[in-house]
Amino acid sequence: MMSKKWISVLLLLQVCLAGCGNGGKVLVWPCDMSHWLNLKTVLEELTERGHEVTVLVATTSFLIDYTKTSKLNFEVIHMSTDREEATNALNNFLDVVANVMPYLSYWQSAVKLQEFISQQTEIMKEQCEHVIYNQTIMKKLKETNYNVMVIDPVVPCGELIAELLELPFVNTLRFSIGNTMEKHCAKVPAPLSYVPTPMLKLTDRMTFLERTKNVIFSLLFDFYLQSFDVWDKLYSEALGKPTTLCETMGKAEIWLIRTYWDFEFPRPYLPNFEFVGGLHCKPAKPLPKEMEEFVQSSGEHGVVVFSLGSMVKNLTEEKANLIASALAQIPQKVLWRYKGVKPATLGANTRLYDWIPQNDLLGHPKTKAFITHGGTNGLYEAIYHGVPMVGLPMFADQPDNIAHMTAKGAAVDLNMNTMTSADLFNALKTVINDPYYKENAMRLSRIHHDQPVKPLDRAVFWIEFVMRHKGAKHLRPAAHDLTWFQYHSLDVIGFLLACVATAILLVTKCCLFSWQKFGRTGKKKKRD
Repeated sequence: MMSKKWISVLLLLQVCLAGCGNGGKVLVWPCDMSHWLNLKTVLEELTERGHEVTVLVATTSFLIDYTKTSKLNFEVIHMSTDREEATNALNNFLDVVANVMPYLSYWQSAVKLQEFISQQTEIMKEQCEHVIYNQTIMKKLKETNYNVMVIDPVVPCGELIAELLELPFVNTLRFSIGNTMEKHCAKVPAPLSYVPTPMLKLTDRMTFLERTKNVIFSLLFDFYLQSFDVWDKLYSEALGKPTTLCETMGKAEIWLIRTYWDFEFPRPYLPNFEFVGGLHCKPAKPLPKEMEEFVQSSGEHGVVVFSLGSMVKNLTEEKANLIASALAQIPQKVLWRYKGVKPATLGANTRLYDWIPQNDLLGHPKTKAFITHGGTNGLYEAIYHGVPMVGLPMFADQPDNIAHMTAKGAAVDLNMNTMTSADLFNALKTVINDPYYKENAMRLSRIHHDQPVKPLDRAVFWIEFVMRHKGAKHLRPAAHDLTWFQYHSLDVIGFLLACVATAILLVTKCCLFSWQKFGRTGKKKKRD
């Protein structure tokens, strides 16, 4: 018996040593907010598997807390802007998005958005320069001998650092504005007849007018890509050769997309694209005692979970009262994540919380519906647990996300700025009482769970794959080596048109020559 125990101990020790010996070094260029919450899950899993993970983080970060004890290592980038100033700027922008832009014209809204993007571009450019031109940081990064870099390309510069360090890198994102990065940088085919341009709330079944809108906005987003010239100039200077942000970004070995076919519409993708949506989702854990008692007090009616995410904290008093009034009318108990002033119309069935264990609540058997702003992380928790939704999208990818869920029959979409209390009440009554929505939510949940490999394991596998093989060049399409006119075969089309034109010209010349020679000879004979 003792010998068997010692053999077991030795085997476990051998496995541990083997795992520790195989650990690699991972460098990370993240994006903050909800993007970080998703990526953090992957990074923590990498550390569990024996890898050393270092995150490049700016002092202005919101959710990436580099001061706490963590298994992750942090390389801090010191910025001229302090954290409080950056937070105030973001909150002011969110206030404009939620309470001002909805009442502006399209062009006025576009101007406001461009102002914010320009401001953020300056901050991101400064952050980038604080790394690539900092000899101490770059020397330290080179000497560490990282095996791979994991990048969220929503924040430019990660691919530039990877190029300077000669590292293979993996991109992780939901989608870029108008799919510009995927189409132009990664060379993903995007037939506009059935591939909707993101942020337009379109599906893959478009009418003629919707396809027209799809084409027009796709061209506008392609034109928007040209505004990246500030990055093109920086990349060219740093690398010492003419290049562009898009060309550098296109060198990614693998693209990890934070969705899956339970969410996406069918469309063509490339071999180096992997879908890992819902990788952060987990089975529900028990609720805190007080919260569990409140949930159980709902009886057969159950509960509704309500959250607008971690970023939206500035609902106007009018909107908060409108929402509270609608919630007070439903028989369900409501758990609302809300930090504002307590609404005067708040019903006895509704409790306000600074924070809620969202995943655990959505996985609770008494949860009947989820009111959400449409963030990808929250949507996937609802899909994971099969909970129908009422969408109150506000900005960015949120309207598009809710449009996907509506098209798949798992959500009702409302306009936060024009809805009435009755609209919200009726939407909740519909998704809770109409079995159509619950059935579709459960269908999406079954699709999500029915995968050969779990999303988190798939994400980690491909990062480790790139580490083991120093890249994944065998999955890279030849499209990256073609010019734009070669990619669209314009040179071939031009050559064939030239051949046809030459043939037509030769036939015409021959006909004219024959007519001139034989036609005139015939006329002379007739005269004679």
